[in-house]
Amino acid sequence: MYSSSFFDEIVDRRGTSCVKHDLSNEVFGLPDVLPMWVADMDFRVAREISTAVKARAEHDIYGYAFQPQSFYQSAVDWVQRRHHWTIQPEWLSFSPGIVPALNICVQAYTDPADKVIIQTPVYPPFYSAIKDHGREIVDNPLVKRDSSYEIDFDHLEKIIDRQTKMLILCHPHNPVGRVWTRQELEQLAAICVRHRLIVVCDMVHSDLALDHQPCPSLAGISPEIDALTVSLIAPSKTFNVAGLGTSLIFTSNPVLKAKFKKVCDSLHVGSGNIFGTVALEAAYRHGDAWLNGLLEYINANFDILDEWTARAPYVQYIRSQGTYLAWLDFSPSGLSGNELYDTIIRKARVGLNKGLEFGTGSASFMRMNLGCPASIVRQAIRRIDESFSSFKFRVDVS
Repeated sequence: MYSSSFFDEIVDRRGTSCVKHDLSNEVFGLPDVLPMWVADMDFRVAREISTAVKARAEHDIYGYAFQPQSFYQSAVDWVQRRHHWTIQPEWLSFSPGIVPALNICVQAYTDPADKVIIQTPVYPPFYSAIKDHGREIVDNPLVKRDSSYEIDFDHLEKIIDRQTKMLILCHPHNPVGRVWTRQELEQLAAICVRHRLIVVCDMVHSDLALDHQPCPSLAGISPEIDALTVSLIAPSKTFNVAGLGTSLIFTSNPVLKAKFKKVCDSLHVGSGNIFGTVALEAAYRHGDAWLNGLLEYINANFDILDEWTARAPYVQYIRSQGTYLAWLDFSPSGLSGNELYDTIIRKARVGLNKGLEFGTGSASFMRMNLGCPASIVRQAIRRIDESFSSFKFRVDVS
């Protein structure tokens, strides 16, 4: 139903107040950069979603609304069907987005000067969600071993003290693309249960696990970790509807749910928006075919990247297990920081995220968004190859 030709279409998004395209000039200071930065795909949404939104728009009153029971049930059914997670409707709460949910969780479950663990390199809003509310960041850096990124469990155990109250887990991980295995989650759960750490599990990319790989839920590991876990899900990355500001948290712990709701209500951000409500339900009820087509297409885009990094002497990467984001390591080029930025952005005219945005130790990295037509991926590769062609290693750009 959604073949590769559907995703091959280049849709002109300029002039739509689109962050990815309309702010590229402001972000990169250049008018002709290929925008492959912010995690926003360039594909049309599923017809089932746009049809539902348009049908609701036909009713010409857009007043205050709420999320009906069918909204929550669609999410329950989705995670059961796609992930084999069993959750209950009463475990769910609305949030106006994943990043707002991170900030709400920090305020709900910790006090000023408490410590919160993150595992770097990681999505930049993890940092601000902690720092902006007067909490202390504690870093448990991921370790690269045997062509894979892993959690350093020994280090994690050592950095926990009495002031450490929470860990924010990125699963699948942005930007390195790891989908944590059940065994890894069991190790993590044991540590968090032992130290009574609340875990906020950002699973916004969970629907995008590639190669039919399962994405196990941390909360499903044991009743003990379930009682300490708040999981965040949304259709925003999966179905490219981030502009509709609609996401969900789920937790079986009524105390954690009540604390989240209290902060959410105090900020008056719990009402949501009409079209986000409609889009989420349509996506979770009717989006399987579109998502299946997307996953095949993203896998093919990673195949293109595999071919490139196998022959290009200046870049390497570990293929993502989940998400459409690639964490590119340019350390073989000898470039990092501003030199790398100038080569990729100013010379190649390809707009990627700087590695340092995701944490220290990432100066030789850049993040590439493959949620775009394959022709754009190939164009970006040609431009980058050409930008490195004057270096001591010459690259075949034919």
